[in-house]
Amino acid sequence: MAVSPERRPTLAVVGATGSVGGVLLQILSQHADIWGEIRLVASARSAGRKLTVRGEETEVVALTESVFDGVDVAMFDVPDEVAAQWAPIAASKGAVVVDNSAAFRLDDDVPLVVPEVNPHAARVRPRGIVANPNCTTLSMIVAIGALHAEFGLRELVVSSYQAVSGAGRAGVETLRAQLSLVAGTELGTSPGDLRRAVGDATGPFPEPVALNVVPWAGSLREDGWSSEEMKVRDESRKILGLPELPVAVTCVRVPVVTTHSLTVHARFQSEVTVGRAREILATAPGVVLFDDPAAGEFPTPADVVGTDPTWVGRVRRSLDDPSGLELFVCGDNLRKGAALNTAQIAELIAAEFTA
Repeated sequence: MAVSPERRPTLAVVGATGSVGGVLLQILSQHADIWGEIRLVASARSAGRKLTVRGEETEVVALTESVFDGVDVAMFDVPDEVAAQWAPIAASKGAVVVDNSAAFRLDDDVPLVVPEVNPHAARVRPRGIVANPNCTTLSMIVAIGALHAEFGLRELVVSSYQAVSGAGRAGVETLRAQLSLVAGTELGTSPGDLRRAVGDATGPFPEPVALNVVPWAGSLREDGWSSEEMKVRDESRKILGLPELPVAVTCVRVPVVTTHSLTVHARFQSEVTVGRAREILATAPGVVLFDDPAAGEFPTPADVVGTDPTWVGRVRRSLDDPSGLELFVCGDNLRKGAALNTAQIAELIAAEFTA
């Protein structure tokens, strides 16, 4: 049933001029037109810019309390500290906030939602805020959630191969600059030659990322773990409702612009078969099963970038454990890993206003 224009909820997009904000505007233009007014909000230095959403040029306004007057849903894609300050303000003005930062993900009063896995959680939001998971978690959790519903997950061991866009525009610019530097050279053939050529131009990464892999993403946490690794562990537990789930994660940065990949070793409560796992993955919402190694078919970032689903391949039963599965998954970290999941949550909430 069509929703009459006067009943369509008002949406604010906070952080509209950022990388994820740009993808959000694309998605708003591609999805069903369920929104009434869409307000584009950013820092004062971006105010006055014109961006296109739903085929119309819209002027960006500065982030102030008044921009949330009459707003029903506010999607935030801003740094943690900005979200921590402004999301409660937006909620106090009556907006339901969907926040893509890490500021509220582990707050007991803020649901952490993946619509294909735990959509019911979005309905209970004591603080008026719903959190969007980290892009690495989102790159695998839809597939893992589908398998968990069938077999009962009891352990995860994960290695990520993360695109540089996960570190923002600075990450992408750093990789492109380094690729220009190394192209047509013999660099990468002697110890330290790449490091000497790149010098201090490593951007947001501790080591050169071109012609290299860097086993680090995020900031240092206790006992040598990184913040990115802890996010995958803690967020997976919360989304799946498994607070004691054993999770081991190693996050690695690779010279890919966009799309995170992960190898996943998942152990379940019951014995698994590849046939049944493939049936589940082939029919799970938001998942594409692409798995025929004999034909050279398995997901890679080059194929997955710009698409919405989680792509899964290399599905194997563990050689030494009949309850274990091995998977390779890819997900665009700017789409499902950030903007798309945010938009999907907002659409869940919008349905409450138009019911």
